[in-house]
Amino acid sequence: MEENKDLIIAVAGTGYVGLSIVTLLSQNHKVYAVDIISEKVDLINNRKSPIQDDYIEKYLAEKELNLTATIDPKEAYTNADFVVIAAPTNC
Repeated sequence: MEENKDLIIAVAGTGYVGLSIVTLLSQNHKVYAVDIISEKVDLINNRKSPIQDDYIEKYLAEKELNLTATIDPKEAYTNADFVVIAAPTNC
């Protein structure tokens, strides 16, 4: 892989772990946040956090992020260099 290449990264799941990864990686790479709940996707696209976390809320509101949230897995995964699975752990 080329050094300093802008990566396309898809993150499946927008809970605490997924959103933490999304806010970190989207500062330097194109990131797709994928979730099945359209209300969460809408909030993220409007730069509002669907969970209560001071840092995530601050980053979404104030940082320049290359971030798109979607419910369409094809949009996110087709050209992704990496896919991160951030599944719930409370099962």
